[in-house]
Amino acid sequence: MELEYKPFRNINLADPFFDSLKEGYAEFPDWFARKADDLAYVFEQSDGSIDGFLYLKVEDEALLDITPQQGRARRLKVGTMKVNPHGTKMGERFIKKIIDHAVREQTEQIYVTVFEQHEALITLFRRYGFEQIGTKTSHNGTELVLAKNIHANYLDMYRGYPLVKLGQNKAYILSLYPQWHTRLLPDSILRNETNDIVEDISSANSIHKVYLTKMHGVDALRQGDILAIYRTSDGQGPAHYRSVVTSIGVVEEYRHLDSFSSAEEFFRYCRPYSVFTRQELEDLWRRRNYPFVFKFMYNLSFKRKVTRAVMIEELGLPGAEQYWGFFEISHGQLRAIANKGEADESLIID
Repeated sequence: MELEYKPFRNINLADPFFDSLKEGYAEFPDWFARKADDLAYVFEQSDGSIDGFLYLKVEDEALLDITPQQGRARRLKVGTMKVNPHGTKMGERFIKKIIDHAVREQTEQIYVTVFEQHEALITLFRRYGFEQIGTKTSHNGTELVLAKNIHANYLDMYRGYPLVKLGQNKAYILSLYPQWHTRLLPDSILRNETNDIVEDISSANSIHKVYLTKMHGVDALRQGDILAIYRTSDGQGPAHYRSVVTSIGVVEEYRHLDSFSSAEEFFRYCRPYSVFTRQELEDLWRRRNYPFVFKFMYNLSFKRKVTRAVMIEELGLPGAEQYWGFFEISHGQLRAIANKGEADESLIID
């Protein structure tokens, strides 16, 4: 199953997936027809059935149909979002996509209307910093209006997402082999979407990641530490030019393999966000040769990958004398790497 960005006219409105939206919003079929040339994100199974739908719209107007009314501003509206939950973290992928859009379109505020009975969806939005700013009443009923300001006061790593807070947190280079990087942070660009926000999309794309390693020093990781994700060479040329930093993440938790009381606890912790299959996890549990386990959030993806050559020759990072698996860098070096990667610098805060 893949996430596609496609015109409404190429999306099957007759799919049973849309039945609840038709029931909740009498005007939905007419609205859908008027959007024939607009684009939406769709998760489709191999048989063509739909499991997720997301429509986003940039607005520059006052919100006069909600209580209390909101003044004119440039906002990103979550026009329609629905997922069929089945344990794949699709909702998180959509949250990430929503925020990616807002950052790219330079819309400070995101808002969405949702009926109060959709408790799971409301909980998901609230986890990532959406708060109620009002209500909207129509012939369909009364909906909550939830909004998130990208640069709101930082409360924690979840509600502040995608902000990266430096503070007293340490920053590190973390290397991943290409095969793990592709599965964890895939650089898959959709053919029918041309802007930079489609980077790193696949059926594995979610906000939270779990990784296992045996690299020396990783046991120093603590919550809030910052990771510059470094994809090692693909062997198609000199590592000096083929190894690149692609993204920035924030550590949620570090654990040692011995901290899990059972294999089943280990599987439950790792499986939803891990690059590893169940069989691979069973092998890792049995062999115990990758004892360092950490969970991190996937915050920023670079528009331009930053090569090892640039980091050494232009940014002053250590050269051949340094093992480039895992090592600490300064906050200044992290900012310089992000700048070279053309990340939005306002998302990295002191």
